[in-house]
Amino acid sequence: MGGSGSKSKGFWPFSGSGSVDDSTKDGNEQSLTRIRSFQGATPFVFTRRSSMYFDEDGDLAHEFYEETIVTKNGRKKAKLKKIQKNLTPQGIIKLDHPCIHVDFPVVICEA
Repeated sequence: MGGSGSKSKGFWPFSGSGSVDDSTKDGNEQSLTRIRSFQGATPFVFTRRSSMYFDEDGDLAHEFYEETIVTKNGRKKAKLKKIQKNLTPQGIIKLDHPCIHVDFPVVICEA
């Protein structure tokens, strides 16, 4: 479960110290530039990818189903079939209020 954490290794993007770890001490200027660019990074997340889709009619939902009639032994039975084609993702949506990033390295509350 989860899977929304950072996949990068070797540094915390929210640390303001700008210190360099062992993997970047061998003169790799590209990784030094990458670390310096995160010094002013904010711990807040303002947008996220939506989990909803638009169908052909323009309706918005998490999942779409259509009703199909199945005839078995002379009896008609209605079943729901999940639609997975011709769906367009909603895209990036703005959050109503910002959330704290998953990789923020500070304990916020201790109970």
